[in-house]
Amino acid sequence: MHPVSPEVKTNPLQKANFCSRLFVWWLNPLFKIGHKRKLEANDMYSVLPEDRSQHLGEELQGYWDQEVLRAQKDAQEPSLMKAIIKCYWKSYFIWGLFTFLEEGTRVVQPIFLGKMISYVENYDPDDPAVLHEAYGYAAALSACVLMWAVLHHLYFYHVQCVGMRLRVAVCHMIYRKALRLSSSAMGKTTTGQIVNLLSNDVSRFDQVMMFLHYLWVGPLQCIAVTTLLWMEIGISCLAGMAVLIILLLLQSCFRKLFSSLRSKTTAFTDDRIRTMSEVIMGIRAIKMNAWEKSFIDLITRLRRKEISKIMRSSYLRGMNLASFFTVSKIMIFVIFITNDLLDNLITASQVFVMVTLFEALRFSSTLYFPLAIEKVSEAVVSIQRIKNFLLLDVITQCYLLLPSDGKTIVDVQAFTASWEKASETPTLQGLSFTVRPGELLAVVGHVGAGKSSLLSALLGELPPSQGKVSVHGRIAYVSQQPWVFPGTVKSNILFGKKYEKGRYEEVIKACALEEDLQLLKEGDLTEIGERGTPLSEGQKARVSLARAVYQNADIYLLDDPLSAVDAGVSRHLFERCIHQVLKEKITILVTHQLQYLKDASQILILKDGKTVERGTYSEFLKSGVDILSLFEKGNKQPESSPVLGTPTLTSESLDWSLQSPRPSLKDAAPEDQDTENIHITLPLEDYLEGKVGFKTYKNYFTASVHWSIITFFILVNIAAQVAYVLQDWWLAFWANVQSDLYSGVSVKEDVDVMLLLNWCLRVYSGLTVSTILFGITRSLLIFYVLVNSSQTLHNKILESILRAPVLFFNSNPIGRILNRFSKDIGHMDDLLPLIFQDFIQAFLLVIGIVGVMVAVIPWIAIPVIPLGITFFFLQRYFSETSRDVKRLECATRSLVFSHLISSLRGLWTIRAYKAEQSFQELFDAHQDLHSEAWFLLLTTSRWLAVYLDVICAVFVTVVAFVSLILADGNFESWAGWPGPVSCPHTPGDVPVVRQAKDGS
Repeated sequence: MHPVSPEVKTNPLQKANFCSRLFVWWLNPLFKIGHKRKLEANDMYSVLPEDRSQHLGEELQGYWDQEVLRAQKDAQEPSLMKAIIKCYWKSYFIWGLFTFLEEGTRVVQPIFLGKMISYVENYDPDDPAVLHEAYGYAAALSACVLMWAVLHHLYFYHVQCVGMRLRVAVCHMIYRKALRLSSSAMGKTTTGQIVNLLSNDVSRFDQVMMFLHYLWVGPLQCIAVTTLLWMEIGISCLAGMAVLIILLLLQSCFRKLFSSLRSKTTAFTDDRIRTMSEVIMGIRAIKMNAWEKSFIDLITRLRRKEISKIMRSSYLRGMNLASFFTVSKIMIFVIFITNDLLDNLITASQVFVMVTLFEALRFSSTLYFPLAIEKVSEAVVSIQRIKNFLLLDVITQCYLLLPSDGKTIVDVQAFTASWEKASETPTLQGLSFTVRPGELLAVVGHVGAGKSSLLSALLGELPPSQGKVSVHGRIAYVSQQPWVFPGTVKSNILFGKKYEKGRYEEVIKACALEEDLQLLKEGDLTEIGERGTPLSEGQKARVSLARAVYQNADIYLLDDPLSAVDAGVSRHLFERCIHQVLKEKITILVTHQLQYLKDASQILILKDGKTVERGTYSEFLKSGVDILSLFEKGNKQPESSPVLGTPTLTSESLDWSLQSPRPSLKDAAPEDQDTENIHITLPLEDYLEGKVGFKTYKNYFTASVHWSIITFFILVNIAAQVAYVLQDWWLAFWANVQSDLYSGVSVKEDVDVMLLLNWCLRVYSGLTVSTILFGITRSLLIFYVLVNSSQTLHNKILESILRAPVLFFNSNPIGRILNRFSKDIGHMDDLLPLIFQDFIQAFLLVIGIVGVMVAVIPWIAIPVIPLGITFFFLQRYFSETSRDVKRLECATRSLVFSHLISSLRGLWTIRAYKAEQSFQELFDAHQDLHSEAWFLLLTTSRWLAVYLDVICAVFVTVVAFVSLILADGNFESWAGWPGPVSCPHTPGDVPVVRQAKDGS
């Protein structure tokens, strides 16, 4: 395997001790490097053995093969989901127990808080036993907060790893399937669809694995919270829980909408990426004919259809996030109204227990549960799309490399075949000929006569409907459209064969490459292909021919390699290469160069897929056959046929049975052992250094809307948070009034007291309605702004790409460009709006919590100020490394797409040389490199979250004990306590939710 990165560091996680694993200390050296300088690919740690692409892919492939066999026996359709469950259910179930314990610790925290507040309610400075008991509750509360932080991040890290492994395994299977697709299957898929499967569809696995357990943990937590609330406040708690149940049922109904919109969106995305791929591959023709405007309009129309579906699903996501923001306030409001109607009084400790219980319930039931429903809905659609791809036909024809008697031969008898099963006219009909070693068969005919289709039949790409094809020997193939892969000229020619200086130089001379190599700065070590030195079509044709000749195969199938070169080079190639070097081989040459027919052993003239004449040149002269009359004027163009020399993946084709025998990729390797690894060079793209400036954010937010809308959006966010905070403060005030009634200080029948209670109810109702309205408005508004920004930026990128000079396309691989239009655009569509919504909401929530705490408990500002300073510097230190890690992840992901696109363009050549296994290993190597970056992306985010939550746990501990020490029986001094308790659930969840959205 050609190393993708020159140096690979051992992963320190393998040798890390328990504490280092728990608190992610083993990652500290990487942060020190990131603090000093820009991170490079060499700084990444090697992928863990259990996370290697080959291992993961083969494991899941085994379960999938078993499922296919089971489905065949039961006459059912196989289920990819069943294969995934069988492969990953054990490890995933174990980590599900962690989230159960995690949410359990979150639920019991309000109980300990309630006991502490009860101590304040019944404050007796002369009773030390009660004080010691309160200290015990404070210690238990602190222990629960710390335990929650540890369990929370253990769970999320490991389920994210499970999601990564599933994604890598499915990508391995998709690429493996792509290498084995039959020609009929190529007509049922497109390059754009395969790219979309590898970019957007598999990314759903990273996201769904994070939240899937909350489908059962959420309802269980609801039951536990309902039980505790019943014990605290009685039957009125059912009114609040009824609100939550209605909301959960409503969100469950969203599942069908998410699935429907996801299916429609992916269809439009497939079309857009397919069109973009074809535009990039044909960019020279587009620029020669000045068609840029037409294709920009075409792709923009496709994008407009796609964005209409994305906007609808974004609004649904916005409603889910709005419910997360408001549901706890609605539940508390309904419970207070119910209590007021039932004339029940609520003590201060009951209020605080109720608020903190709802805060605990808010994350699992109103954030993670809806996210689980949304991600499961999208994942089901993605699994179905991937399954449909994996069930496409595979190539069935596989000829013997060498016959038992050791004799090589090509024998075709009464061969009839068609690309289109429904076609009444076969592509090839009744062809018969035999070619033995030392013979040259020249195949001629007008455009569309079936010459390239004949070679594809000999390759096994075109299955016969009648007749027989016998091909005994190793095949070397030169396609009509010459294919070179990213690498040096030398690696393109060797193509996995060992270097033999004498033979290599002979091949270079025979293929007229000597002068070309002298003109190249680094000779045969010059990089060509994507981002390499651009070669002319004639040079590519000669490199492809040299590759075939160097293989020293038994059978040579040459699809018009002489048409791309001038007359002098053409004669050199025919005389020195075809006629001399390959004189002892079986050679079948498709050509329009009629001057060489006299040197052919046989001539096969085709017309409309049928044999017009077959014989030698002398036989044609004797019989009076005029070969020139068979060709029409202008017939020196490349042949046009339903399937070209390289697969287009766009045409509709026949439907073959889903299951067909085919040797494994390893079995398809050449029998001889004089091979070595194919060297493919795909350098990492350049990426920016340093932080993202304010101008970038400004351009992003104002790409589609005016500053006035942005100003309105900022005001709505502030208003929503103010209403949210005031609601908590007013609730504390109302609770004090209720406490006075409970203790007998006030009498409810008093007119002033009644007016005060009514005033409390009206204000609280107004604040609740304001919170709901502002929450919904800001959620929908941010999706409207940012999804439209995504559309505007896509159009700008598209226009910039198509207006770029041809040199840009020579220096940037097609996979890298498609990565911008698939994965990155997908992030802007789906993930960035959620990330910004999460950030804004969490930031304002933290500001609100701190504001309430400081206003109610002024001394709490003493620990809050150093806490804020610590957070600021910790985040700054973290960002220096995390930005580079994210950029490395994007750069390494481009390599995967570039390798995929290159493989699809040379698919028939790869299969002809039996190089599938080598290219599969290269794909796995690129996946492993991306996994190295992805692994660091997960662990660096976890590093920050762990430190934030541990610091918050220490903060809660300090505040808890100091509050008890300073306790004086004043309830108001505890009004800010829901803030410290919910504090650990806020900072750590920001990177968690961000990582969930930023996954894949």
